[in-house]
Amino acid sequence: MYSFIKKYTETMQDINFYPIFSLLVFVAFFVGVLWYVKVMDKEEVDAIKNLPLEQ
Repeated sequence: MYSFIKKYTETMQDINFYPIFSLLVFVAFFVGVLWYVKVMDKEEVDAIKNLPLEQ
């Protein structure tokens, strides 16, 4: 499986774009989740926090 991927990526042009793009997507997702958690209401956090104990 790895040899197939290696052969495929060796023939691609501008391969340096993909790692940078994936890093930017990861950072954007991580920052988005952190922002969402930061602006979440206190009551919603308490409701989510107690979910496993209520069932």
